[in-house]
Amino acid sequence: MIEILDTTLRDGEQTAGVSFNPDEKLAIARLLLEELKVNRIEVASARVSRGEEEAFAKICAWASTCGRIGAVEALGFVDGGQSVEWIRSAGGRVMNLLTKGSLRHVTGQLRKRPDQHRDDILREIRLAVSKGLEVNVYLEDWSNGMADSPDYVFFLVDALQEAPVRRIMLPDTLGILDPVRAGDYCRTMTDRYPGIHFDFHPHNDYDLAAANAFAAVRAGVKGLHTTVNGLGERTGNLPVSSVIGILNDHLKVANTLDESRLMHVCRYVETISGVRIPANKPLVGEFAFTQTSGVHADGDRKGGLYQNALLPERFGRHRHYALGKTSGKANVVKNLETLGITLTPEQMKRVTARVVELGDKKESLSTEDLPFIVADVLKGDFSSAPDRIHIINYGLQLTRGMRPVANLRIDIDGTQYEESAAGDGQYDAFMKALWKIYDRLGRKHPRLTDYVVKIPPGGKTDALVETTISWDWEGRGFKTRGVDSDQAEAAIKATVKMLNLIENQRI
Repeated sequence: MIEILDTTLRDGEQTAGVSFNPDEKLAIARLLLEELKVNRIEVASARVSRGEEEAFAKICAWASTCGRIGAVEALGFVDGGQSVEWIRSAGGRVMNLLTKGSLRHVTGQLRKRPDQHRDDILREIRLAVSKGLEVNVYLEDWSNGMADSPDYVFFLVDALQEAPVRRIMLPDTLGILDPVRAGDYCRTMTDRYPGIHFDFHPHNDYDLAAANAFAAVRAGVKGLHTTVNGLGERTGNLPVSSVIGILNDHLKVANTLDESRLMHVCRYVETISGVRIPANKPLVGEFAFTQTSGVHADGDRKGGLYQNALLPERFGRHRHYALGKTSGKANVVKNLETLGITLTPEQMKRVTARVVELGDKKESLSTEDLPFIVADVLKGDFSSAPDRIHIINYGLQLTRGMRPVANLRIDIDGTQYEESAAGDGQYDAFMKALWKIYDRLGRKHPRLTDYVVKIPPGGKTDALVETTISWDWEGRGFKTRGVDSDQAEAAIKATVKMLNLIENQRI
């Protein structure tokens, strides 16, 4: 069994520009332990700030009520008992003591001899245990220690193995390792100290964190440290999404992680942190299960020939077939099947040619665009019902020091309605006015789930803006796009497109 310690709320919060408030930290802590089912979470650094103390106490209070307090950990320091008291008084029961794992750090940063640092560490451990805390020990800069001063590393661990320490954590603090050295260094530790539980804590400076974790597990470490979406200082830490595939499919090592909840947790942290998941990120990126090549779609139709063990259903997702210039008939068929649309072979040929033509022009196409493409190409009655909703006019008012206001007049099935509303932004005000009309008519409306604005690199103030909005309609997700030189206008175009898709039952 491999233990997973997730340090999103401690090390992950060192990502530039990322800061979680106490309520956000508690929500993420619960998701990690209750849904993703990691074994342990590191949630705070002692004595950092008043807000950090409040968040740690809140998480500890929750964990104590549900029997999870032993899974909540905080980073502490060799500081004469100050960290011990900080953790204990906030309700914590586990301290991860930060020590120096390389001779260079001991002599260069602490200005101490190795024996002095050892004695300070042992004194701190004894004090923590006497106060009722469990202690794990970080060997900061351990990877450089193994490269430059292995005798110092062994000197320190020789002392720690006789101390009341639960785990010793081996950080690649500066992300210098490759899989060969990670495996060799970890194997040296596990062979020399077979009775010690070692965790491996990788960083991703060379984009090798996942590969190094693979090597570390093979070398016998019993725990890995991760963060959600790879959050962390510089280039980040080991993403928990990468670990799931490695442990389950390659190493086939037992663990407690729940694959089906991975996407939900990653998307939530993306929203709270403001750090977007790259579209091509394995397992959790938008394109992770999207095939674009027509050859691939054809092979999948004939027997899943372009699928591997990472089936999207394992992670609560679905496979998609993108539309663009490399699309073949199979891509179009797959998307039309999703919409419940059937075409003749000749019609299919013409629609496919149109999709390829639009893709050549760098048009962004989605499944929801297909009914319009079909109607445009075939010029027939199929799916060509006129739009039932039209914007007659609207006004957006932005005044400094006051909330934006929107005035809206809309035509629904030939009847005009008018409403106004204030909002937190111009588009928010527009949507509030729109939903007032819908509520008055007793009509249901979808929920906005994401909002992305794309502006060409180097674009000027008059550059075209593409706004892509994701919606949830009765449990089904879809996207609409609008393009305009004004961002609010682009968003409104995407919204009107959404309304007509629903009204004409194209979704």
